[in-house]
Amino acid sequence: MKKFIYILSIVAVLFSFELYSQEKSFGISFSGFLKTDAIYDSRQNVAIREGHFLLYPTAPSLDANGEDLNEKANFNILSIQSRVAGKISAPDAFGAKVSGYLEGEFFGTTDGDINGFRLRHSTINLNWNSTELLIGQFWHPMFITNCFPGVVSFNTGAPFVPFSRNPQIRFKQSFSDFNLYLTANSQRDFQNIGPSGGSPSYLRNSGIPELNGKLEFNKKFGSSEFLLGFAGGYKTLVPRTANKLNKDATNEKISSIEGTGYFKFTSPKFELKGQGFYGQNATDLLQIGGFAVRKITDPLNLINDNYEYVPLNVLSAWTELSTNMATNFGKVELALFGGFTQNMGAGEDIQFDAVSQKYLIFGRNADIDMIYRVSPRIVLNSGKARFAFETEYTVANYGKISVDGTVKDAKDVANLRFLLAAYIFF
Repeated sequence: MKKFIYILSIVAVLFSFELYSQEKSFGISFSGFLKTDAIYDSRQNVAIREGHFLLYPTAPSLDANGEDLNEKANFNILSIQSRVAGKISAPDAFGAKVSGYLEGEFFGTTDGDINGFRLRHSTINLNWNSTELLIGQFWHPMFITNCFPGVVSFNTGAPFVPFSRNPQIRFKQSFSDFNLYLTANSQRDFQNIGPSGGSPSYLRNSGIPELNGKLEFNKKFGSSEFLLGFAGGYKTLVPRTANKLNKDATNEKISSIEGTGYFKFTSPKFELKGQGFYGQNATDLLQIGGFAVRKITDPLNLINDNYEYVPLNVLSAWTELSTNMATNFGKVELALFGGFTQNMGAGEDIQFDAVSQKYLIFGRNADIDMIYRVSPRIVLNSGKARFAFETEYTVANYGKISVDGTVKDAKDVANLRFLLAAYIFF
């Protein structure tokens, strides 16, 4: 009850400020939507927030009779994606046009905090015509804000789409039809997985931010538009600052790279877009894999656990075709999304732990060889209201991890999701 009163008080104060700002040359204007999802899944899934954010089906878990405990259908109705955003205008400063953006939703920060209000975006923007500086929390550079799937599901195409929001400083320079982006970011809500689970301290303890660069070409041809872009990034983690048992100081590092290419073609009749992504240790972007121990550097004194690491590689791709048409009931969108991701392993041998009888891997489902998804949808828009129906068929191939981090003897596990969503925008 106290949390509800607190949120209501914030909304009241912001609404009062909006009324006041209407008389000024600066202030805040609100927008957002209310959304309710009704979801049916044919089995249990790797997902968060009571199954709302789905990644892929879980591996079989067999009981004494050989029956799969995870082959259990489930149903849910949730409204936690409902969202509010504020566009902030401000007087010019430092010779630049100044603006801000604030966005939150009721998704919570953990499963235990479901229905809790959380921060999505908070940015300060300074614009000098062809030069722009963004400071705050925003989409990761590998998530392309003008080229991402329009799926109904809240996963927005993950794990095929690199998905993350990060505190960052981003510089943008425009040259005619080209845009250059340079970004330095940290981690907060989306973190790499390591020896003690997920933690933003792995990147923080390296002493340097993650660095990204992106070059984009955008051109209009009559009533059509074409977008093409490429981006790359580099990060270094320090997963541990002390050894496991005797607590000796250590500065073991794991460095990795990532890259993406994407395109979008928009015409009056249809839109076609897609993206390819290659990543090392990309669990912070909701990818499978992670990193592994290449070797223990003090083999005669294993209790020290001094490690050398190697990243696991992943390759993902997605594409989407959509078309809109006007009907007597409103505007109807028909679309088809397809995605694929492949575990590429480490490219070299990794360390096997004789005690646990497992390879020393820190990550997300390194026992998956590949995942693919096919997802058709139909969306009906009328005024400020929208109804959408989407089907997701997602298959994950689970198997045994090999010495080089690849997966062998993989078998399909499939989930069929039916999703019905209702929106109202404001």
